[in-house]
Formats: sequence, C-alpha cells, structure tokens
Amino acid sequence: MGGSAPRPDCHLPVETTSFVDRRNELAEGRELLARARLVTLTGPGGVGKTRLAARIAARVARAFPEGVRFLPLSGLHDPALVPLAAADALGLHDHSAQPPLDALVAQVRDRRLLLVVDNCEHLLPAAADLAAALLRGTTGVRVLATSRHRLGLTEEHLMDVRPLPVPDPDGDLSAADAGPALTLFADRAAAVDPGFRLTPANRAAVARLCRRLDGLPLAIELAAVRMRVLSVEQLLARVDDRYRLLSAGSPAVPPRHRTLRAAVDWSHDLCTPHERLVWARACVLAGSFDLETAEAVCADGEQVRPHDVLAAVAGLVDKSVLGREPGPDGVRYRLLDTLRHYGLERLRELPGEEDAARRRQRDWMQQRAAACERAWFGPGQRETVARLRADQDNLRAALDYSLTAPGETLAGLRLAGTLWFYWHACGAPREGRHWLDRALDAHPEPTPERARALWVSALLAGCPEDLTRGRRRAQEAAALARRLGDEAEAAHAEYAVGVIRLFSDDLTAALDHFRAGVARGRVPGQHLSLVGLDRVELACALSLLGRADQAIAVCEETRRLCEAHGEEWVLSYVLRMLALAHTVKRDWPRAERHAREALRRKLAVHDIVGIGLTLDLLAQIAGHHDAPERAVVLLGGADRVWAGVDRDRWGSAALGTARDGTETRARAALGAPAFDRAYAHGAALTLPGLAGYALEEHRPPEPERPRGAPLTRRETQVAQLVAEGLANQQIADRLVIARRTAEGHVERILSKLGFSNRSQIAAWVTAQR
Repeated sequence: MGGSAPRPDCHLPVETTSFVDRRNELAEGRELLARARLVTLTGPGGVGKTRLAARIAARVARAFPEGVRFLPLSGLHDPALVPLAAADALGLHDHSAQPPLDALVAQVRDRRLLLVVDNCEHLLPAAADLAAALLRGTTGVRVLATSRHRLGLTEEHLMDVRPLPVPDPDGDLSAADAGPALTLFADRAAAVDPGFRLTPANRAAVARLCRRLDGLPLAIELAAVRMRVLSVEQLLARVDDRYRLLSAGSPAVPPRHRTLRAAVDWSHDLCTPHERLVWARACVLAGSFDLETAEAVCADGEQVRPHDVLAAVAGLVDKSVLGREPGPDGVRYRLLDTLRHYGLERLRELPGEEDAARRRQRDWMQQRAAACERAWFGPGQRETVARLRADQDNLRAALDYSLTAPGETLAGLRLAGTLWFYWHACGAPREGRHWLDRALDAHPEPTPERARALWVSALLAGCPEDLTRGRRRAQEAAALARRLGDEAEAAHAEYAVGVIRLFSDDLTAALDHFRAGVARGRVPGQHLSLVGLDRVELACALSLLGRADQAIAVCEETRRLCEAHGEEWVLSYVLRMLALAHTVKRDWPRAERHAREALRRKLAVHDIVGIGLTLDLLAQIAGHHDAPERAVVLLGGADRVWAGVDRDRWGSAALGTARDGTETRARAALGAPAFDRAYAHGAALTLPGLAGYALEEHRPPEPERPRGAPLTRRETQVAQLVAEGLANQQIADRLVIARRTAEGHVERILSKLGFSNRSQIAAWVTAQR
C-alpha cells in the first residue's frame, strides 16, 4: 500500500521580495503566541497578514519541536477539504474509518507544533472547526491564522494588522529611519528604477503618496512599479485623481477598501488588452501555476494565442500583479488573493468566459495527469511527485468544477481515476477517497471510467473497517470491466482484490490469487506498475507462508523489470520483499542490506507507508542480529511514522505480530529502563534524523547523559520545562527571567548534551526520571 512522506513544501512560503520591518507587530505576535494557543491576524486585504504570519512563525519556530506547518486555504472552496488539506500539510496520511477531523486530532494529540492557517475568510466555519478541534483535542498544537474576519472561538486572541505607519509629509522627515511605508516604496521602486533612493528632496512627496494610499502595502507596491515611467510627483498626481474618482462612490465602503480598489483599478487600466484578459482568465487557476498551464488556460486560439500569454505574463509580473516564485520545473506564478478576486469579477463581466476558462483548466489538468500516469513506471518519479504536489490546488479545482458543473461528471470521474498512482503512491488516500466517492455518486452509469474509479477506491482502503467495502468495490470493478470488455481494468481490479485479501490475513487465498495473475501475464493496456505490484504481492504471500526461495526468485525477476525501465517506487517494494525473504531465511546481513536500499528508495519517492513497513523490518532484523538497542530505537521511530498513517498497522496480524515480537525480544534483552530510553530516543527523531540513523552502520543510540559539562541547576530546571512542552517565552515567564536568557539556557543545554532539537532534550529528561 502506498503513501507519502511529510511534504517538503508544506512549511513556510518562500519570500521572493524583501520584508519591510514590522518590529512592533512581530513582538506582539510572538507575545500572543507565547500565552495563547489560537492567534488570528485580522485586517483588510492587501495589509500584509500572510507575510507577517510567516515572519512570526519563523521567529518562534524553535519553540516547536515538531516544527511549523503552513496550510494555505486560498485554493480551496469545498469546506470538506479543509481537514484533508490540514492532514496533508501536517504530513499525516490516515487510513482509518474515523471522520477526517477526528483522525487528524488523534494523530497529532501528543505533538508540539505550530500550524499556520492562511486566508480563512471564505471558509470560516470549516477553519473554525479545525482550530477548535485542535485546541480541544490536543495540548501541544498552536494555531496562527490569517483572516479578514475573526474565527469566532472563545479561545481566540485577535491581533489587528494595521497598515504601515506613515510620517507626516509636512513634519520633520530628517530621521535616518524613514519608517516602513517609505522604506517599502523605496525598495519596490528601486527594483524597477535602480537609481531611485529616498532623498531630502523626494521624502515629502513619497510620504504624501504613502499616506494617500493609507499605508496599505499592496497599494504601495502596485504604485511603486509605475516608477519605471513616472516621477514621484507624477505618480502622486495620478493617485490623487484616482482616489477622488473612487471617493465619489458608496459611502458604505470603508476608506481603506476604496483606496485599495483605486490602486488595483489603476493597475488594471494600465494593462494591455491581452494582459487584462490573461489576468482575468488566470483567476481560475488555484495556487501557483507554470507558464505551460497559463498558456493552456488563458489562450483560446482567437483573442489570445500562446505567444500572447507569454508576453502578458511578463507584463503582469513587471506590474506586480503576478508574483514569481521557484517551482519543481522552474518558475511558477501566483496571484495574490486580493488580485484574484478582482480578476474574477472582471472575468464574470464577460459572458461565458468563466466556464470556458474553467473547462480549459480542467482539460489541461486531465492532460497533465494522464501524461504523468503514462510515465509513472519509469525514470523521473521524484520529479512527477514534485510536479503534482505543486499542481495540487489546480487538480482540486479541476475536480470540483467537473463534479459541480452540469454535464461534466464523467470528466471528473476520469480525472479522479487517472490520479490513482498519485493517491496511492505519493498522495493522500483520504483525499483520493473523497474525490472518488463524490465522482462515483455523481456518475453511476456503467463506463470504463467507473470501473477504474471503483478499483482505485478499493485500493485506497487501508483499515479493517474499510476493507469490506473495498473488497465489494474491487469485485464490482472487475465484473464491470469484464462486462465492458476492458481486460486491462479487470486486471487492475483483480490486483486490488488480492491486496485486500493479503491485508485481511487471508494468505493462502492471496497466494493463489496473485499466482494466477502473474501466470496470466500482462494484458494489453495494463499499467506496468500494477504488473510489477502483482509480483511484489506474490512474493509477500510466499514469504509470509515461509517459501522464501520462491519469493526471492519472483523478486529477482521483478527487479530486472524495474531496473530496465529506470523505475524506483515498485523497485523499493521489491527490495523490501527481498529483505523479508532473507529474514525468513535468517540471513540477517543480506536482509539488512536489502532493507536499507529499500528505505533509500522509499525516501526518494516519499512513500511514508513503505518507510514505516521498512523500518519495522529493519527493527526486526536488528533485534535478531544481536543489536537490541538499535532495534528499539528503530521501533520507536517506526511507531512515530505509523502514527501518521494507522497506529494499528491496518489491523494486519502479520504486521502486528512482527512488530510485537521485536518489542518482546528487545525488552527481555535490555530490561525496562534501557528499553524505554532507547524507544524515547527513536520516537523523538525527525524523519530525516531517523532515516540517517537507520541507514548508518550499527551503533548505539545517542548517549543518555551529557557529553560535555554537567547541566547546572538552572539548566536542569530549563530542561525539565522544555520536556513539559513550554516555549522559551513561557520558560522565561515561569522562571521570571528574560526571554533571551531562556534562549541562552536552551542553547547551552543542546550543546552540552550534543543534541540538535528540543525533542531530544525532552526524551533525555524522560529517560532520567
């Protein structure tokens, strides 16, 4: 069964422009997070809530041993996706039958981390439910949210993000520190006019301009890019004209909203016709997108051609309408939420344009998904994972459009099924089940697309409660595919039937099933990944039934198939099966060598389920190979990985027995105190640290006692408070010392103990008790 590791891109967003200092707000945000578990940054669009939240989170990151995770909601429109997206951001890939929010809370109950939830305003009830569940179901999770409106929870502490302060244009402007508003304007103006800088001659005009723009960062940035062709005085005169025009509008509109609207209107007016149309059409793209996607969605072959899109994108980047950021295939682009909403208003003024753009977007996502599926059994799997991760919001938008627009449900069913390898091997099984269930309900007609969706849904079943439904769906898929004469989909469905038998511990039936499938050979159209996996599961059944030599022969043949195509994901399972077979033969050196190579490849393609399975096997091998301490460290790490999937390992007797046997033998060999110390050490390791440990040669776990000088009495107190989960500011408050002093104590403790993070301090303190 597949899965994905914690995403490398779910941490804080990369800053692509300089951050203008907001010292007071940063200090206030840090102080609030030190005493409150839910802090919401509120304020109008364009005021800089996201940038400020990211900066606050970066400043407090060291207080959270499990790290900081970033959950952007701007690309989501379905409230049901919020807990699924949160689980994805947190690196959780639950297979249980629990409601998504309950499962998420259960998996992070004992973790200490900060979740930044960005742009909540359009999904307030769902965002509030997420925050409430985390606050009330955990003790160490804190939430930093950004929203134009409060979430409305009693635990919520609000921080109003104000526009940048602007000095009096008629006052004393001689201070060396120009202030954040003037500094922001100067920084952005210098980007388009390299010779520009603040001088005594232009400071008053810049201050007057920033005041006219109400200190709103987005308005200032949009105005500053006009410095390419205008002087400050000319810019001020035109902004004054635009502001007076807009001030004549509805008095019910708050002044700052009118100011921002004026700035955006002016940017829009200065765009070429192609730029305006590309701006509007690009608003159907959720999250970030690459140039190929922009060309596919924004070009229509009549008004706008692909080469027009390239020129328009360049112009919109120059005007600060589109942001530019790095991506897995090079440059990607992103619209700020405020500018996206504005462009969508413009798109809806053009009859039929929104539906046409959304259909082009869906068709492009289908084309890209199909290309990735065709190439999946081959080289470049790591790049495919990264590309689909980057396109995740656009895939969601394409699926949502297909399943809500009249007459498009078959296309939604097709796209959800095409992504089988993404949901199974490198995505989130819960989200896959969400889309597949919606698509199957929306399009019940007997089609090849339905057969595909049924077996994919069955394949994503991963808990005892869901296996029965999964078996029914897989069998229904096989029967439907045969009735339609689609032998490839029938073979795919039979793979899912066999996997469910295997994980239901029906080993003899699974052996017969996969033996028959492998003997049949590949049928036309059958995906090579599933051909390889048929053989992997055959080898698994053979090993679990004690027929190791037969399993090795099957693995070696499958290994040659994978290597001939440059494939890694199926190969990682082949290597694990070789390790399992040699474990059955009690050939521990060969078993460990194959398991370590399997782990390397699973890490490369971010297969978290495979990582958990392989760590279990490595722990079992170490326990039999006269390394009980190492076995326990690996066991603690494996349990930590499985906590993000299913602590009970899907209820599989084979998996559970192997894990429990390792624990029993190691506990008997080490005794309870040494076992607990080694287990705590493994459970405290991050995934990279755990992987590094698992892939090294045999060595004992890190010493439980300080490597350097002993801790002082005060350092011991601080270490104990770290173990309680307190952040530096809370430690400072408890001991009545300065925060900087608390930080210094923590740094010295890390140095003396030879540790790299607070989790290791906590594990060490626990071991000393």
